[in-house]
Amino acid sequence: MELTGSRPEVVVVGLGTMGAAAAYHLASRGVRVVGLDRFRPPHGRGEHAGGTRIIRQAYAEGRVYVPLVQRASELWRQLGDVAGVELVTQTGGLMLGRADSAQVSGALASAQAHFLDHELLDAKTIRERFPAFAPEDDEVGVYERAAGIIRPEAAIREHLRLAERAGAELRYGATVAGWDATDDGVTVRVDGETISADRLVVCPGPWAADLLRMPGVPVTLEGRLQHYWLPDDDFAIGRCPVWIWEPSDGLVGYGVPAFAPPDDLQGLEPGVGAVVKAAFHSGERPADAELGAPSATPDDTAAMLAWLSRRLPALAGAKYLEAKPCLYTMTPDGDFILGQHPEAPNVAVAAGFSGHGFKFAPVVGEILADLAQTGHTLHTIDQFAPGRFTAKATGP
Repeated sequence: MELTGSRPEVVVVGLGTMGAAAAYHLASRGVRVVGLDRFRPPHGRGEHAGGTRIIRQAYAEGRVYVPLVQRASELWRQLGDVAGVELVTQTGGLMLGRADSAQVSGALASAQAHFLDHELLDAKTIRERFPAFAPEDDEVGVYERAAGIIRPEAAIREHLRLAERAGAELRYGATVAGWDATDDGVTVRVDGETISADRLVVCPGPWAADLLRMPGVPVTLEGRLQHYWLPDDDFAIGRCPVWIWEPSDGLVGYGVPAFAPPDDLQGLEPGVGAVVKAAFHSGERPADAELGAPSATPDDTAAMLAWLSRRLPALAGAKYLEAKPCLYTMTPDGDFILGQHPEAPNVAVAAGFSGHGFKFAPVVGEILADLAQTGHTLHTIDQFAPGRFTAKATGP
């Protein structure tokens, strides 16, 4: 493959959520970057489609994530300022369930450990303050004012646009067949040709099982469905926060208040300015990277409506539009795979974001740029070590 300039210092494989951010941070530092993607992000074959992603700091998945999401929040603001585009909208966030549920207890632990501004609300207060919600009497909520939504398609477009403006060479329609690394550098096989570089960043998204080149890493690909409705006033920003709800049956749902609809949403009449989204975060729907996530069936829609009817009845009764599929690349522990490849220190990898990674994109990009340049980062990422699964598989 003939490049327009000299040998690149870094090749980035995958230009979706994390690869776009990595290309931007590397190019902004003056690094010669070539980025490759088989599609042209943003698109519906990755893990970023659907119009919104939630950003929150009272992080139920573990307090180790809080400094990373705080840094990500700073970087999102910076990116929006540089791009001249509003990427993040503050809505407030509500994590609901019984007091001992993982969502509530985890969010509360993170908020307390990092002195985050938050409130613990009982069911009566939730119903009074947020009329759309109908929690059971024994359910509570952790409310954080700083939570909100990110526009993922716009965010990826701006990361890529600004990466190119900073000098990155981005190639779309480029299918990567594999890569190799030695002490002298890396080679990437793409469309029958080879690109050589000093270092490699691999952000494979749904193709993690093939492109990570880490046998034994048990990543799996699952599909999810994002459902859309026309809203009433109770779902306006200010009256409805973003929410994640873990009921006693364990089937976790989430949603966002009224927002500008995705460009490709069907069933909209002219002039409709806002929709509401809800989805299941948990559940098992196997998917295939080549085929994409499976589409919704009538049973899928009925299950979502039944779940909502007990908890957000006004949404269950609103005009339903459609469901759009998306993908989760899952790890067994739900934590990311982020760091240096265990067998190739000149390769940095980012994968397995398990359905909660998008909000971290700019700080992951910063971390990948650090690793590609120096092999080290000041961010704490030990919990995400790529070799943790293979080490268990081969250890005593």
